Amino acid sequence: MSSTLPASRNAVIDCTKGLACIAIVWHHLAFYGPMADVVQPLLPGLIEWLDQDARMAVQLFLVLAGYLAAASLAPAGLARHSEVLPQIARRFVRLVVPLAVALVLAVLVSTLVRPWFDHASLSAAPTLLQLLAHALLLQGIVGEESLSAGVWYVSIDFQLFALTALLFAMSRWFKAEPGSTPSARPTPGQVVVVLLAAASLWGFNRDADFDNWAVYFFGAYGLGMMAFWAVRAPRPWAWSALMALLLGVALWLEWRTRIALAGAAALALVAVMRSSRLYGLQGPAWRGPARLQQLGRMSYSVFLVHFPVCLLVNAVVTWFWPDSPAVNLAGLWAAFALSLAMGQLLYQRVERHMPSWQDALRWQASLVGTGMLMAWITARN
Repeated sequence: MSSTLPASRNAVIDCTKGLACIAIVWHHLAFYGPMADVVQPLLPGLIEWLDQDARMAVQLFLVLAGYLAAASLAPAGLARHSEVLPQIARRFVRLVVPLAVALVLAVLVSTLVRPWFDHASLSAAPTLLQLLAHALLLQGIVGEESLSAGVWYVSIDFQLFALTALLFAMSRWFKAEPGSTPSARPTPGQVVVVLLAAASLWGFNRDADFDNWAVYFFGAYGLGMMAFWAVRAPRPWAWSALMALLLGVALWLEWRTRIALAGAAALALVAVMRSSRLYGLQGPAWRGPARLQQLGRMSYSVFLVHFPVCLLVNAVVTWFWPDSPAVNLAGLWAAFALSLAMGQLLYQRVERHMPSWQDALRWQASLVGTGMLMAWITARN
């Protein structure tokens, strides 16, 4: 892949996504094992941190997703697009086509290793209802077991985007004409975002019963949106002060490290991006490490495909060298490197091309068909 980066890309955002992607892959390697369990006596502190704390990188993805959603849907606080349903439909297709490819791979790998790899990270043979729930991004809502790690995030990302798009579409009733220039006064859509973010940070996010719904995560997402408006505002201090107030009350009500990280990330994003606007940080003065920026661009594909890759490497290493710390440590690095390679392949062949509804239906049908075939093979054995 060429190291030349499109001018439209932002080095700060891409590099942050790249770092968050690395943290999530290594978190799952440590969390699911069993290679990490064998390596833990060698690196107990590191493995424990990866297992317990590296998952917090998801908060960075939520903040950045909100930032980019504001840029796409309402850069000046007003709905940029007059028709909301096509926007939501395009988002759904862009998410589910690479997801379906990754889930087909996950089902195939699970079926391949199931006879000789007995581990808690291995899901059972999928049912038809489970496959349909994944195809519609409803698996968490209907209580179906996930076929791969991190699939819940895809569902939440779609819910957040759809909810935000609908909110700004409804806000057009109060101000009909879309705009592109930030104003000193908040728009109705921005007011709704702030209120919903407050409700999430101060209420919904404190109740785990809501963790399959967008409202649980809208606090971090909304802080990301506010960060974008702060960067574009003539006087960013007002937005920054509002973000700090929302965050301070949320942590006073109940300390949550994930919320503290999301708030710190959003405020840091304002500072960095304002600096980039004033001093040219995102221009030739700072382009970021090319490999890390490349990883940021393909982070969604890596996020999707890394679990079946790690599952396969775990199974092979555990079968042949179950007690060797050195080999298992090498296996962890091999799983990480192969995850990046497979993620790049998925990005190049699938994600970077705008899919059609035909693509979505074809891959969803492939997922259901493959899952049912593998379930039949498992039942026969």
